[in-house]
Amino acid sequence: MDRAEFSLVGRHGTDIVYDVWTPDAEITGLVVLSHGLGEHARRYDHVAAVLGDLGLIVYAIDHRGHGRSGGKRLESKNWSDYVSDLHELFRIARTAHPNTKTFLLGHSMGGAIALSYALEHQAELDGLMLSGPAVVLGDGTPKILVPIGKLLGRIAPSVPVQALDSADVSRDPAVVAAYDADPLVHHGKVPAGLASHLVGAMESFPAALPSLTLPVLLQHGSEDKLADVAGSRMIAERAGSTDLTLEVYDGLFHEVFNEPEREQVLADLVAWLAPRVNRQSRSAGDSTPR
Repeated sequence: MDRAEFSLVGRHGTDIVYDVWTPDAEITGLVVLSHGLGEHARRYDHVAAVLGDLGLIVYAIDHRGHGRSGGKRLESKNWSDYVSDLHELFRIARTAHPNTKTFLLGHSMGGAIALSYALEHQAELDGLMLSGPAVVLGDGTPKILVPIGKLLGRIAPSVPVQALDSADVSRDPAVVAAYDADPLVHHGKVPAGLASHLVGAMESFPAALPSLTLPVLLQHGSEDKLADVAGSRMIAERAGSTDLTLEVYDGLFHEVFNEPEREQVLADLVAWLAPRVNRQSRSAGDSTPR
Protein backbone atom coordinates (compact mmCIF):
# COMPACT_ATOMS: atom_id res chain seq x y z
CA MET A 1 0.00 0.00 0.00
CA ASP A 2 1.49 3.34 -1.05
CA ARG A 3 1.26 6.49 1.06
CA ALA A 4 1.70 10.05 -0.18
CA GLU A 5 1.53 13.40 1.63
CA PHE A 6 -0.35 16.41 0.26
CA SER A 7 -1.74 19.70 1.52
CA LEU A 8 -4.79 21.86 1.01
CA VAL A 9 -5.67 25.43 1.97
CA GLY A 10 -8.22 25.39 4.75
CA ARG A 11 -10.40 28.12 6.15
CA HIS A 12 -8.57 31.38 7.02
CA GLY A 13 -5.75 30.31 4.66
CA THR A 14 -4.40 27.65 7.02
CA ASP A 15 -2.17 25.00 5.44
CA ILE A 16 -3.72 21.59 6.10
CA VAL A 17 -1.63 18.46 5.56
CA TYR A 18 -3.24 15.14 4.66
CA ASP A 19 -2.09 11.66 3.70
CA VAL A 20 -3.46 9.31 1.06
CA TRP A 21 -2.96 5.55 1.36
CA THR A 22 -3.69 3.81 -1.96
CA PRO A 23 -4.34 0.05 -1.96
CA ASP A 24 -2.40 -2.26 -4.25
CA ALA A 25 -5.61 -3.86 -5.54
CA GLU A 26 -8.65 -2.34 -7.24
CA ILE A 27 -10.23 0.52 -5.29
CA THR A 28 -13.55 -0.57 -3.81
CA GLY A 29 -14.35 2.49 -1.70
CA LEU A 30 -13.11 5.63 -0.01
CA VAL A 31 -12.54 6.36 3.70
CA VAL A 32 -11.78 9.78 5.16
CA LEU A 33 -10.18 9.57 8.61
CA SER A 34 -10.43 12.20 11.36
CA HIS A 35 -7.88 11.76 14.19
CA GLY A 36 -8.20 12.66 17.86
CA LEU A 37 -7.18 15.60 20.01
CA GLY A 38 -3.46 16.38 20.07
CA GLU A 39 -2.40 13.60 17.69
CA HIS A 40 -2.03 13.25 13.90
CA ALA A 41 -2.90 11.05 10.92
CA ARG A 42 0.33 9.03 10.77
CA ARG A 43 -0.64 7.25 13.98
CA TYR A 44 -3.20 5.42 11.82
CA ASP A 45 -0.80 3.79 9.35
CA HIS A 46 -1.82 0.33 10.59
CA VAL A 47 -5.52 1.17 10.33
CA ALA A 48 -5.06 2.38 6.76
CA ALA A 49 -3.21 -0.84 5.92
CA VAL A 50 -6.11 -2.98 7.15
CA LEU A 51 -8.61 -0.88 5.21
CA GLY A 52 -6.37 -1.14 2.15
CA ASP A 53 -6.66 -4.93 2.29
CA LEU A 54 -10.38 -4.36 1.67
CA GLY A 55 -9.54 -2.22 -1.36
CA LEU A 56 -10.32 1.07 0.37
CA ILE A 57 -8.33 4.20 -0.39
CA VAL A 58 -7.81 6.26 2.79
CA TYR A 59 -7.55 10.05 3.06
CA ALA A 60 -6.49 11.23 6.54
CA ILE A 61 -6.22 14.83 7.68
CA ASP A 62 -3.96 16.46 10.24
CA HIS A 63 -6.46 18.84 11.82
CA ARG A 64 -5.48 22.50 12.00
CA GLY A 65 -3.14 23.15 14.92
CA HIS A 66 -2.19 19.46 14.95
CA GLY A 67 0.70 17.40 13.60
CA ARG A 68 2.14 18.78 10.35
CA SER A 69 -0.70 21.23 9.65
CA GLY A 70 -0.47 24.96 10.17
CA GLY A 71 -2.01 27.01 12.93
CA LYS A 72 -1.09 27.63 16.54
CA ARG A 73 -1.00 24.35 18.44
CA LEU A 74 -4.55 23.26 19.34
CA GLU A 75 -5.88 26.78 18.75
CA SER A 76 -9.57 26.78 17.86
CA LYS A 77 -11.31 29.91 16.58
CA ASN A 78 -14.48 28.07 15.64
CA TRP A 79 -15.60 24.43 15.71
CA SER A 80 -16.89 24.79 12.17
CA ASP A 81 -13.31 25.32 10.93
CA TYR A 82 -12.58 21.63 11.55
CA VAL A 83 -15.75 20.61 9.73
CA SER A 84 -14.93 22.96 6.84
CA ASP A 85 -11.42 21.51 6.46
CA LEU A 86 -12.88 18.00 6.42
CA HIS A 87 -15.40 19.06 3.79
CA GLU A 88 -12.62 20.35 1.55
CA LEU A 89 -10.75 17.06 1.92
CA PHE A 90 -13.91 15.19 0.93
CA ARG A 91 -14.24 17.43 -2.12
CA ILE A 92 -10.69 16.59 -3.19
CA ALA A 93 -11.17 12.87 -2.56
CA ARG A 94 -14.49 12.67 -4.41
CA THR A 95 -13.09 14.61 -7.36
CA ALA A 96 -10.22 12.12 -7.61
CA HIS A 97 -12.50 9.09 -7.09
CA PRO A 98 -16.06 9.82 -8.25
CA ASN A 99 -18.87 7.29 -8.04
CA THR A 100 -17.13 5.52 -5.15
CA LYS A 101 -18.68 4.34 -1.88
CA THR A 102 -17.66 6.91 0.75
CA PHE A 103 -17.17 6.40 4.50
CA LEU A 104 -16.04 8.57 7.40
CA LEU A 105 -14.01 7.28 10.35
CA GLY A 106 -13.43 9.48 13.39
CA HIS A 107 -11.65 8.91 16.70
CA SER A 108 -12.09 10.80 20.00
CA MET A 109 -12.34 14.55 19.27
CA GLY A 110 -12.07 13.55 15.63
CA GLY A 111 -15.16 11.47 16.26
CA ALA A 112 -16.99 14.58 17.43
CA ILE A 113 -15.81 16.43 14.30
CA ALA A 114 -16.91 13.46 12.17
CA LEU A 115 -20.33 13.40 13.85
CA SER A 116 -20.75 17.14 13.24
CA TYR A 117 -19.81 16.59 9.60
CA ALA A 118 -22.16 13.63 9.19
CA LEU A 119 -25.09 15.54 10.66
CA GLU A 120 -24.57 18.23 8.00
CA HIS A 121 -23.59 16.05 5.03
CA GLN A 122 -24.92 12.54 5.60
CA ALA A 123 -26.48 12.38 2.14
CA GLU A 124 -22.92 12.29 0.79
CA LEU A 125 -21.86 9.36 3.00
CA ASP A 126 -22.44 5.62 2.85
CA GLY A 127 -21.45 5.03 6.47
CA LEU A 128 -20.04 6.57 9.64
CA MET A 129 -17.56 4.80 11.96
CA LEU A 130 -16.69 6.27 15.34
CA SER A 131 -13.94 5.03 17.66
CA GLY A 132 -14.10 6.25 21.27
CA PRO A 133 -15.95 9.42 20.20
CA ALA A 134 -15.70 12.37 22.60
CA VAL A 135 -19.37 13.36 22.44
CA VAL A 136 -20.42 13.71 26.09
CA LEU A 137 -18.83 15.19 29.18
CA GLY A 138 -17.57 12.58 31.62
CA ASP A 139 -19.37 11.97 34.89
CA GLY A 140 -16.33 13.31 36.71
CA THR A 141 -16.70 16.83 35.27
CA PRO A 142 -18.34 19.15 37.84
CA LYS A 143 -21.31 20.90 36.19
CA ILE A 144 -20.21 24.29 37.53
CA LEU A 145 -17.03 24.06 35.44
CA VAL A 146 -18.93 24.03 32.14
CA PRO A 147 -20.13 27.67 32.16
CA ILE A 148 -16.81 28.76 33.66
CA GLY A 149 -14.96 26.92 30.90
CA LYS A 150 -17.12 28.50 28.20
CA LEU A 151 -16.50 31.98 29.60
CA LEU A 152 -12.76 31.33 29.77
CA GLY A 153 -12.84 30.01 26.21
CA ARG A 154 -14.31 33.32 25.03
CA ILE A 155 -12.16 35.77 26.99
CA ALA A 156 -8.88 33.83 27.16
CA PRO A 157 -8.96 31.02 24.55
CA SER A 158 -5.22 30.38 24.68
CA VAL A 159 -5.13 29.70 28.42
CA PRO A 160 -4.15 26.05 29.04
CA VAL A 161 -6.75 24.29 31.15
CA GLN A 162 -6.18 20.53 31.20
CA ALA A 163 -3.59 17.96 30.17
CA LEU A 164 -4.34 14.45 28.93
CA ASP A 165 -2.75 11.55 30.82
CA SER A 166 -0.94 9.44 28.21
CA ALA A 167 -1.32 6.38 30.45
CA ASP A 168 -5.03 6.47 29.61
CA VAL A 169 -4.40 6.10 25.88
CA SER A 170 -3.70 2.36 25.89
CA ARG A 171 -2.88 -0.59 28.15
CA ASP A 172 0.03 -1.39 25.82
CA PRO A 173 3.21 0.17 27.31
CA ALA A 174 4.85 0.34 23.87
CA VAL A 175 1.96 2.42 22.52
CA VAL A 176 2.17 4.84 25.46
CA ALA A 177 5.96 5.14 25.11
CA ALA A 178 5.66 5.87 21.39
CA TYR A 179 2.92 8.41 22.07
CA ASP A 180 5.09 10.17 24.68
CA ALA A 181 8.10 10.24 22.34
CA ASP A 182 6.21 11.40 19.25
CA PRO A 183 7.22 15.00 18.42
CA LEU A 184 4.06 15.50 16.34
CA VAL A 185 1.81 14.74 19.31
CA HIS A 186 0.86 17.73 21.46
CA HIS A 187 1.96 16.92 25.02
CA GLY A 188 0.86 20.14 26.72
CA LYS A 189 -2.47 21.21 28.15
CA VAL A 190 -5.59 21.74 26.06
CA PRO A 191 -6.35 25.45 25.50
CA ALA A 192 -9.61 26.83 26.87
CA GLY A 193 -10.86 27.83 23.42
CA LEU A 194 -10.70 24.31 22.00
CA ALA A 195 -12.14 22.79 25.18
CA SER A 196 -15.03 25.26 25.06
CA HIS A 197 -15.79 24.57 21.40
CA LEU A 198 -15.73 20.81 21.98
CA VAL A 199 -18.18 21.18 24.87
CA GLY A 200 -20.42 23.30 22.66
CA ALA A 201 -20.44 20.59 20.01
CA MET A 202 -21.23 17.96 22.65
CA GLU A 203 -24.22 19.95 23.84
CA SER A 204 -25.62 20.13 20.31
CA PHE A 205 -25.56 16.39 19.62
CA PRO A 206 -28.49 15.00 21.65
CA ALA A 207 -31.14 17.09 19.91
CA ALA A 208 -29.60 16.56 16.45
CA LEU A 209 -29.02 12.80 16.58
CA PRO A 210 -32.56 11.68 15.61
CA SER A 211 -31.85 13.15 12.16
CA LEU A 212 -28.84 10.83 11.71
CA THR A 213 -30.11 7.98 9.52
CA LEU A 214 -27.06 6.60 7.71
CA PRO A 215 -25.33 3.32 8.75
CA VAL A 216 -23.26 3.77 11.93
CA LEU A 217 -20.59 1.69 13.67
CA LEU A 218 -19.56 2.62 17.22
CA GLN A 219 -16.46 1.06 18.85
CA HIS A 220 -15.59 1.99 22.43
CA GLY A 221 -13.52 0.65 25.31
CA SER A 222 -15.48 0.10 28.52
CA GLU A 223 -12.63 1.59 30.59
CA ASP A 224 -12.09 4.68 28.42
CA LYS A 225 -11.09 7.50 30.78
CA LEU A 226 -10.60 10.13 28.05
CA ALA A 227 -13.95 9.84 26.23
CA ASP A 228 -16.79 8.41 28.25
CA VAL A 229 -18.38 5.28 26.77
CA ALA A 230 -21.71 6.89 27.68
CA GLY A 231 -21.21 8.97 24.53
CA SER A 232 -21.37 5.97 22.22
CA ARG A 233 -24.34 4.63 24.14
CA MET A 234 -26.07 8.00 23.80
CA ILE A 235 -25.55 7.93 20.02
CA ALA A 236 -26.90 4.37 19.87
CA GLU A 237 -30.00 5.38 21.82
CA ARG A 238 -30.77 8.67 20.07
CA ALA A 239 -29.65 8.23 16.46
CA GLY A 240 -32.41 7.73 13.89
CA SER A 241 -30.44 5.10 11.99
CA THR A 242 -31.98 1.63 11.64
CA ASP A 243 -28.53 0.28 10.74
CA LEU A 244 -26.45 0.90 13.85
CA THR A 245 -23.91 -1.34 15.57
CA LEU A 246 -22.45 -0.65 19.02
CA GLU A 247 -19.36 -2.61 20.09
CA VAL A 248 -18.20 -2.01 23.69
CA TYR A 249 -14.95 -3.83 24.42
CA ASP A 250 -14.66 -4.98 28.02
CA GLY A 251 -11.59 -3.59 29.78
CA LEU A 252 -10.18 -1.63 26.84
CA PHE A 253 -8.90 1.95 27.17
CA HIS A 254 -9.31 4.93 24.84
CA GLU A 255 -7.49 3.95 21.65
CA VAL A 256 -9.16 0.66 20.81
CA PHE A 257 -7.15 0.45 17.57
CA ASN A 258 -3.96 0.53 19.69
CA GLU A 259 -4.91 -1.84 22.49
CA PRO A 260 -3.42 -5.36 22.86
CA GLU A 261 -6.72 -6.62 21.39
CA ARG A 262 -6.37 -4.37 18.32
CA GLU A 263 -6.53 -7.24 15.83
CA GLN A 264 -10.04 -8.16 16.96
CA VAL A 265 -11.17 -4.51 17.00
CA LEU A 266 -9.84 -3.93 13.47
CA ALA A 267 -11.37 -7.22 12.32
CA ASP A 268 -14.75 -5.97 13.59
CA LEU A 269 -14.25 -2.72 11.65
CA VAL A 270 -13.49 -4.63 8.45
CA ALA A 271 -16.38 -7.06 9.02
CA TRP A 272 -18.78 -4.12 9.33
CA LEU A 273 -17.41 -2.40 6.23
CA ALA A 274 -17.11 -5.42 3.93
CA PRO A 275 -20.82 -5.93 3.10
CA ARG A 276 -21.30 -2.17 2.70
CA VAL A 277 -18.51 -1.75 0.14
CA ASN A 278 -19.51 -2.07 -3.48
CA ARG A 279 -16.73 -4.28 -4.80
CA GLN A 280 -17.79 -3.54 -8.37
CA SER A 281 -17.22 0.20 -8.05
CA ARG A 282 -14.08 1.70 -9.44
CA SER A 283 -13.00 5.32 -9.25
CA ALA A 284 -12.69 6.90 -12.65
CA GLY A 285 -9.03 7.20 -13.60
CA ASP A 286 -6.64 7.19 -10.58
CA SER A 287 -6.44 10.99 -10.46
CA THR A 288 -5.12 11.26 -6.92
CA PRO A 289 -3.88 14.88 -6.51
CA ARG A 290 -0.11 15.40 -6.58
